[in-house]
Amino acid sequence: MQTWIPAEGSPAPISLRPAPRADDIREQLERVVSSPEFPGVGRAAAFLRYVVSETLEDRGNRIKAYSIAIEVFGRDAGFTQDDPVVRIEAGRLRRSLERYYLVAGQHDPVRIDIPKGGYIPTFTWSCPASVDIGHEEAGETSRSEVRSRRWWHARRILLPGVALAAVAISLYWIGTRPPAPSLERATSLSPDRPALVVAPFTNLGEGPEAQLYTAGLTEELMTILPRFKEIKVFGRETSKSLPADVGASEIRAEFGARYLLAGGVRISGKRLRVTARLLDTSDGEILWSENYDNDLASEDLFAIQTDVARKVATAIAQPYGVMAQVDSASPPPDDLGAYECTLRFYAYRSELSAEAHARVRDCLEAALARFPNYATAWAMLSIVYLDEDRYKFNPTPGQDAAIQRALDAARRATQIDPNNTRGLQALMTALFFDRQLAESLRVGEQALATNPNDTELMGEFGTRLAIAGQWQRGAALLDQAIALNPGSGGFYHGTRALAAYMLHDNHTAVLEIRQANMQKFPLFHVVAAIIYAEAGMMDDARREGQVFVSMRPDFLPNLVTELAMRNMQPEDRDRLIEGLRKAGMTVPDPDAIASTAVTSDLQPR
Repeated sequence: MQTWIPAEGSPAPISLRPAPRADDIREQLERVVSSPEFPGVGRAAAFLRYVVSETLEDRGNRIKAYSIAIEVFGRDAGFTQDDPVVRIEAGRLRRSLERYYLVAGQHDPVRIDIPKGGYIPTFTWSCPASVDIGHEEAGETSRSEVRSRRWWHARRILLPGVALAAVAISLYWIGTRPPAPSLERATSLSPDRPALVVAPFTNLGEGPEAQLYTAGLTEELMTILPRFKEIKVFGRETSKSLPADVGASEIRAEFGARYLLAGGVRISGKRLRVTARLLDTSDGEILWSENYDNDLASEDLFAIQTDVARKVATAIAQPYGVMAQVDSASPPPDDLGAYECTLRFYAYRSELSAEAHARVRDCLEAALARFPNYATAWAMLSIVYLDEDRYKFNPTPGQDAAIQRALDAARRATQIDPNNTRGLQALMTALFFDRQLAESLRVGEQALATNPNDTELMGEFGTRLAIAGQWQRGAALLDQAIALNPGSGGFYHGTRALAAYMLHDNHTAVLEIRQANMQKFPLFHVVAAIIYAEAGMMDDARREGQVFVSMRPDFLPNLVTELAMRNMQPEDRDRLIEGLRKAGMTVPDPDAIASTAVTSDLQPR
C-alpha cells in the first residue's frame, strides 16, 4: 500500500506516522462518495469504489484499462485501447477528487488520489506531520493569547495502535524541531481563497510551432501562478483535461472556481500574438483581457513564452492585481472572512494609517485563531506587528516587544510554508529592523528567486536595498515593481522618491513623491519636505515639515535612533539631516548627533 507522497517540488518530510489502514481508507471512501461535492450520478463513484477495493484486496496489479472497462463500464471482451472511455472517465474522476479536497474534504484525515499515468490509487494522511498549532478551541482564543503564546504544540492526532517507541520518537521530534507540514497539505488548513482554473490556450494558427507554443504557455502559467499564495489554482491535471473552449459556466458547475483564465495563440509568418482573458464564472463576464505581440525573428520562442506567462500572472494574480481588485469591489458570497483580511492588509499598505492598522491587526489575529496554519496571514501579521514599532502605530502595552512578535510570526509563516513569498518578505523585513542586515538581504534574495513576479515583494526588497545604501539597485527594483503594478501602494512611490533624492535626481523625486500622496502616513510628509526643499519649493517644504512634526513630535529628538533602526548609512544620514535643515526643521547639532551615535546603547536585538 502506498504511504505518504510529498507535494510536487517539495522536499520529502520525515513522517513517523504509518500509512492509513484499510478501515481508515474505507471510511474515507464512503465520506467522499456520499458528499454533495462529489458527483452523485454517473460512473465516478463506481470507478472509485472499484480501484480502491482492488487495491485494498492486494489486486492492484489487475487495475488496467481493460479490467476497468469490463467490470465497471460493462464493455464486452472485445474492448481495445481505441475506446477512450476509461481515459475520459479517469480524467473526470481526478478532477472530481481535486474539487472534493479543495472544498468539502479540506479537513478529511485521509486523501485518496489517482496519479496520472495509471489507475492505481494512493492513500495518504492529509497532514503527515504529527503536529499542528493552536488549541482545539482556537475560535475562542483571545487576541492577547494569540500574540503571546508559543506558535506550536503537539496535536492530539496519534492513532491507537502506534508503538510506544514511535510515540517517544515523535515527542522528541516535536520538542526539538518546529513542525514542517507539506506545502500541499498545509493549504488544507487555510481558509478559502478565490480559485482559478486555467484552460489550455487555443491554437489559432497552423503548424507544429504554434501547437508547441500553446502547450508550453499553458504549462508555464501553471508553474508561475501557484506561487501567488493569496489565490488557489487548480492543478495541471485539471487544466490538461479541459477543452480549450470550455465555458465559464461549466467551470463554475464542476469546480466551483470563481475565475477562468483562457486565451489563444496565433502565429502568422514571424509574428506571434497571444490573447489572454480572465472571466468571472458566475456570469461569463470578461474581467480583463490583453494582447501580447512578439517578433519570432528577433526573440527565442521559449523566452517569449516565459515572458508572456510572467506578464499574465503578474497582471491577474499579484497583490493589487485584477483578481484582488474585483474581490475588493464585490467580495464573493462565500464565507471568506479570513481572505478578506488579506484584502484589508493590502488596503492598509496603500494607506498606512493608524486607524487601518488597528483594524487589520484585529482581523488577522481573529483569522489565525480560526486558521492557525494560514502562512500568508502570519506573514501579514508580522508586518503589522512591526509597524507598531517602526511607525508607532497602536503599540500594545504588556506584550513582548513588537520586533520580537514580528520575528516570531514571520518565522511561523516560513515554517508552515518555506516558499511562501509573503512569509519570506515578512522575515526579511523583521530581520532588517532587528538590525540583522546581511541576513535580511540574504532572505530578500531568496524571496525574489522564489517568486520574481511578485511586485509587493519586489517593491519591499527594493526599499530595503535602497535604505541600506544600495540606492541604484533599489531604485531599479522599485521602478520594475511600479511598472508591472501601477496600482500598487503609494509607499513604493515614496521610497522611489527618496531614492531619486539620494541619487540627485530632483525631477524624478518630485514626480514620485506627488504620486505617493499618503496623507495619513507621517514619514511621507518628512520625505516630501526634504524633496521639496531640495527642489526650491520652500512653501511646500515648510508645510510638509509642519505636518510631519505635528504627527510625529518624537521623531526629530530621536533622529539618530530612528535612522539607526533603519540601517541608514552614515553618509546618507548626513544628507538627510542636511535636507531636514533646508526644509526648516530643527534637528540636533552635528556634534550632539555624533556623540549620541557613539554612546547609544542601540544594539542588534
